[in-house]
Amino acid sequence: MTDTTAFDPTEFRKALGAFATGVTIITTRTADGAPLGLTANSFNSVSLNPPLVLWSLANTSMSLETFKTAQNWAVHVLASDQEALSGRFARRGEDKFAGLDVDTGVGGIPLLRGCTARFQCKTAFQYEGGDHVIFVGEVVSFDRADSSPLVFHGGKYAHAAHRDSGSKPRNPYFAGGFSEDFLGYLIGRSHFQFLGQIRPLLAAENLTDDEFYILSTLTLREVVNASQFHEGLANVLEASVSAAIETLVLRGLVRNVYDINGRPAYQLTEDGSHCALRLIAEAKVIESQLLAKMGNGEAAVLKSLLNRFLHAIDPKDNPLWHQQGN
Repeated sequence: MTDTTAFDPTEFRKALGAFATGVTIITTRTADGAPLGLTANSFNSVSLNPPLVLWSLANTSMSLETFKTAQNWAVHVLASDQEALSGRFARRGEDKFAGLDVDTGVGGIPLLRGCTARFQCKTAFQYEGGDHVIFVGEVVSFDRADSSPLVFHGGKYAHAAHRDSGSKPRNPYFAGGFSEDFLGYLIGRSHFQFLGQIRPLLAAENLTDDEFYILSTLTLREVVNASQFHEGLANVLEASVSAAIETLVLRGLVRNVYDINGRPAYQLTEDGSHCALRLIAEAKVIESQLLAKMGNGEAAVLKSLLNRFLHAIDPKDNPLWHQQGN
C-alpha cells in the first residue's frame, strides 16, 4: 500500500477516486478508549485544499454522541474482498473488532487493514442535515492500494455497474430528434434541476450561482492569479466573472492579492473559506442523495461518462484545475 502523508495532489485524487460511491467503515474511539466502528456509504470528498471529506450519520444511531465528541476518526474505503467486514460493522450488538489485526492512527484511532484507501481525519466541523448529522473532517494522513473497491448496488454487493438495456426516451415519437433524447436537453435540464436543489442554500448566504462558482473555484488553490481565473472560467461565466469577484471582495469573502510573480490575484478570506467549504459540503450531501436514487453503479458510470464527454467538447487542459505552483 502506498502511504502518502505529504498530500501529493495526484495521489490524493487517486485515493479519493478509489471510492466509486461504494462502501466505507468509519472508526474512532469512545471516551473510555474502546474502538468503535460502523459501515457507511455517505462518504464524499469536499475539497482538495484544504483536504476535506465528509460523511453523515443518522440522528437515531447509538454511535452518534461518540462521533459528535470525537476529535479524530478514519474513513476506510473497503476492497472488493471485504464484504464480510462490511457486514460485520453494519450489525449491532457484537464486538466488531474481535480477532482483527488493526493499525493505530492519529489520536489512537483504530485502522483496519486490507482496504482500498484509508483517510485519517480530524474533525473540522459538523452540522445538522435533516435527520442526519454531517461530519466534515480534514484529512491529516491517507494511504491507498490498487485493489478494486467494494460496491453496493441494488441491495447487493457488486463489482460492476448495472445497466438497464431497456431504457428508452419517454416520448418514442420524438426519439432521435430534438427531444428528451437530445443530449443538450438532457444535460441542460439536469443542470437546471440540480441547481434548483442547491439554490436555497445559496439564497441563505445571499449568493448568486456565479458567486458560488467563484468561491468554489478559489478552494482549488490558495492563490489564483487573474489570468488563470479568467482562462479557467472561459465559456463558463464569461463577462460576469469580474462583476461577481468585485461583489465578493466588497463582502469580505475574497481579497485582492499578488501571486509569487507579482501578478494580480485573488484569495479567499477566512470568512470566504468557511462559507465556500460549508456550502460545498452541503451540496455534496444533496448530490449523494440524488445519486442514491440511481444506484451506486449507475452514479459512478454517469460521472465517468460526463468527464469523458467534457474532455471531448473541451479538451484544453487548463492549469487552474491542477494543484501546481502559482
